[in-house]
Amino acid sequence: MASLMLVVFLVEVAVLVVNSLGADAISDFLWRVYNLIPSERSGAIAEQRKLQKEYLALRRDLHATSSQDEFAKWARLRRQHDKKLEELEAKKKTLDSGRRSFDTAVTALRFILTRGLQFLLPFWYAREPMFWLPHGWFPGYAEWLVAFPRAPRGSVSIASWQVACTVVLSLLKDTIVALVALVQEALKTKTKAPTGTEEKTKTKKKNKEAPVAADKATDAKSEKETGTATASGRDEL
Repeated sequence: MASLMLVVFLVEVAVLVVNSLGADAISDFLWRVYNLIPSERSGAIAEQRKLQKEYLALRRDLHATSSQDEFAKWARLRRQHDKKLEELEAKKKTLDSGRRSFDTAVTALRFILTRGLQFLLPFWYAREPMFWLPHGWFPGYAEWLVAFPRAPRGSVSIASWQVACTVVLSLLKDTIVALVALVQEALKTKTKAPTGTEEKTKTKKKNKEAPVAADKATDAKSEKETGTATASGRDEL
């Protein structure tokens, strides 16, 4: 039953990926990939882009033309503008309808390959043992628990294997998220480190310059007092 064990594991991986990335993000990605395939739809999308460029060019020309000074030219551009707008809206409706059909098909396929198999496999293979436990290594209640609901006693049931895969994948995801957060925090700290060093250098420089400034202020004050005393002596004379 190694192949069945692998299928169950891959189903749980798919469920985890869908829950982590989101169904809408996966649908958008598949839609872009689908549009890259050469087909009638890819040609329709290219035509829509061409119509959109022509419509925007006509719109710029229409706004740049005065309806009073150049009425004939403005009326001609207006007719072309309205016609392109109708063509663009009709093309958009067609593509939107195709997108809705695509999303419905992707949603149904995703449900079958994830939730559908997640419930169908344990029901269909409930009596099949995934693998056997070594005889006598585990107490009776543990053998009964891992064989639940209908697998032979002493074996691991598909339901127990499914739960084990879910738990291991969840722990692996949390570990990866924690490691990524630690790496990002380390990079942020490393980026901020030079700034802190520069601030320390500036502080040391200010501390060195402070006594010099104080000495200069003291000398200036002494010179001023000496000058004042000299002036007073001259006045007395």
